[in-house]
Formats: sequence, structure tokens, C-alpha cells
Amino acid sequence: MARSTRSVDWGFPRWRSYGAEREAVKVRLCDRHGCDQPGDRPAPKSPNSPDRWYFCEEHAGEYNRNWNYFEGLTAEEAAQREADERRDAGGFAESKHNSWAGPGDGSRSRDEMRALDVLELDPDSDFEAVRGAWRKLAKENHPDIRPNDAEAAKRFQAVQTAYEVLRAAEERRQWKPD
Repeated sequence: MARSTRSVDWGFPRWRSYGAEREAVKVRLCDRHGCDQPGDRPAPKSPNSPDRWYFCEEHAGEYNRNWNYFEGLTAEEAAQREADERRDAGGFAESKHNSWAGPGDGSRSRDEMRALDVLELDPDSDFEAVRGAWRKLAKENHPDIRPNDAEAAKRFQAVQTAYEVLRAAEERRQWKPD
């Protein structure tokens, strides 16, 4: 008897499930040296470059933790790039009120992070902790408590400014559009 060379999925109806082709499926491996997992998560090789690395989930997480967008730039160039991108990111600024992410995971601005440093708090501190730290530091450095102390007056001003920045950010997060 002659061997049949006819495929079982000719015509209609299709006799096999979709994706059950006979050809081998090409799987891209993780670009990390020595890793044999599928590399299905793209990551940029450098800023503003179309070239991509393809990592597995574990190595993509490691890559993202170590990514420094401003690497190789001077402080002035980094500030200029940040200002340019803030000016061009109007569409993203409209969705700030959605609060998709929690504090400490990139949802705080650079000014908020500096304010938290002034108040000696962690990046994931809630507003009650901010208020408590502000009251404690304001009492310690108040000009009425420490008269004729220029350093205490500067620290008091810094604490007040930090609290104002964080209060305004908290009010923006609390505001929900109609």
C-alpha cells in the first residue's frame, strides 16, 4: 500500500487545532549569558535606540532594577532632558489622578523624594507618617524654640517646604475628576 503524503488539515473543516503545524517553532532565548529560558520581554539597549535585548522574566526584572536613564549625562544635561520630557509628557500628566501605582514604586516625583529625604522618611511612607515627621522636626527647629540659631531656621524652612510639597501631592492624589 502506498504511503499517503496528504496533510490532514487540507480544505475545510480544519482537522487539527490552529497552531499545530509540523514545523518547529522558533523560540528566542534570553540574551543573558548562560540563561536557557525563553526571552520574551524586550528591553532597550540604550536610550533613544530601537535596538532591544530580550530577557526572561527574572533577568528583565534585574535589568529594570539596575536601569539608570540618565547614565553618562552630566547633572545639567540630565536636568535639561528631564525638563524637556516633562514639557512633552502632557498626555501622561492628565492621568496622574488615576493613581495606578502606590508610593515607592515610581509614582512619586523627584521633588517628593527630596521632600521625604528632608523629613527623614522612606519612599513608601504614607501621609500620616509625613505629618508626624513634619510636626516633630518643626517643633525641634522652630525659631521660637531655638532663637538666634541660623542652622535651625534653615532646617525649619526646609521642613516646611518639604511638607508643602508632599501635602500638595497628596491633595492631587485625593482629587478625583467627575
